[in-house]
Amino acid sequence: MVSALVGLVVAAGAVTVAGPWDSGQRTAERELAAAGGRTGGEHHGDRPGGRSGKAAGAAPRAVAVLAALGAGTGPAPSPDPVPPPTGDGLADSLAPLLKDPALGPLRTASIADATTGKQLYGADAGKVAVPASTVKIATAVAALDALGPDHRIATTVVAGPGDEEVVLVGGGDPTLTARKTDGKAAAGTEEPASLLTLADETARALKDRGTKKVSVAYDTSLYSGPELHRIGLNENIAPVSPLMADESRLDGSGSGPAPRVADPAVDAAQKFAGLLRDRGIDTEGDPHRTTAGPKSERLAAVQSLPLSSLVERTLTTSDNDIAEALARQTALAGDEPASFEGAGRAVTARLKKLDLPLDGARFADGSGLDRDDKISAALLAQLLVRAADPQRPQLRPVLTGLPVAGFSGTLRSRYADAPAGSGMVRAKTGTLTGVNTLAGTVVDADGRLLTFAFMTADSPDPGGAQKALDRLASAVANCGCR
Repeated sequence: MVSALVGLVVAAGAVTVAGPWDSGQRTAERELAAAGGRTGGEHHGDRPGGRSGKAAGAAPRAVAVLAALGAGTGPAPSPDPVPPPTGDGLADSLAPLLKDPALGPLRTASIADATTGKQLYGADAGKVAVPASTVKIATAVAALDALGPDHRIATTVVAGPGDEEVVLVGGGDPTLTARKTDGKAAAGTEEPASLLTLADETARALKDRGTKKVSVAYDTSLYSGPELHRIGLNENIAPVSPLMADESRLDGSGSGPAPRVADPAVDAAQKFAGLLRDRGIDTEGDPHRTTAGPKSERLAAVQSLPLSSLVERTLTTSDNDIAEALARQTALAGDEPASFEGAGRAVTARLKKLDLPLDGARFADGSGLDRDDKISAALLAQLLVRAADPQRPQLRPVLTGLPVAGFSGTLRSRYADAPAGSGMVRAKTGTLTGVNTLAGTVVDADGRLLTFAFMTADSPDPGGAQKALDRLASAVANCGCR
């Protein structure tokens, strides 16, 4: 049983955006994105390639998505001043909506009370299904629990084993950027780690040593196993490497589908070598792969944004590259190989420690692009219950990263047909061909914070399935249901 949650409700009506990131819509929103500019979301098909687009502007960050209700974070008063909905009441509201044929033959659901952790309503809630991108909730919870919200990922440069050689060592930060920033970051926010800054520090260290010419090597030994996701070359995800710049995007975008370079590490090392030349350090030959020694002298380092920010971006924009990086950071923290398989074992082990319902669960990747991922609606709802637990503040970025219906991220252009949920529902979307899922939080009509998960498969109408899921979440928001 999760500790009583008295101090948490979504700031209904006051929340206009969630998280610092925004991007273009995916799948059912393709036509809208093409007509009106790219604003975010999931473009998760099963075929290589896809649609590319331009970079989207960043949404402002919400500073107060959770507000106090009642006093303190101790046990709930008795009798409960804000009683939860009943199972029968929820069934009356949701069961007819779950019969929508657009949802396909598989429809599972779980509604849980964030205060007590109790499941209030379930429809095949324990049955596992393909989660698509909602698996990122599990990835995020595991990473935050393993490493904490303040953890940062380092990218370093060390002196190489050869004379006048430097080695660029990948630490697993896919948001490392080679782009110039405008220096206009919003108050209280940080810029991503910069390859330009790394080159500045490296050039300075080399000049202090009297070195004016070097060869550049790169080290990707932190990760193991295949770099290529099993879906193959695809605009939804770059090859999974511990060393990349700007997620290896070729179109200047910051989120959503985009053409990618074939070898992220080579691309980053080439850019780094060019930056050294710009700073008066000659580079000899092409960058080459090596493994830095454990006692190599460090010349320079940059740190990623904190894990809390990476989680928020992952969930708001459904960023597959960051999700895979989070899974591998979890693997490293759990002494597992930083591979797809090692990450899956580490995520499973971490969630088991959180006493979550893992029967039948499988984590084949961290992003949800793999159809071998299997989790239940009950697990998704309980992951969000854990994230809302006041005794686990390290998990809170999972909630703050959820898109807000009708306002941000992958839900920005949804809920036109379900206005009761607009601004009230916060949820992670999941979309693959034939798969549509939705999991998040909502405050019901009585002010009770609930978590929910809806999973479907084999839908004959992807757009209709998304609208049906939005109506389900909106029904929870609009329901006292007693």
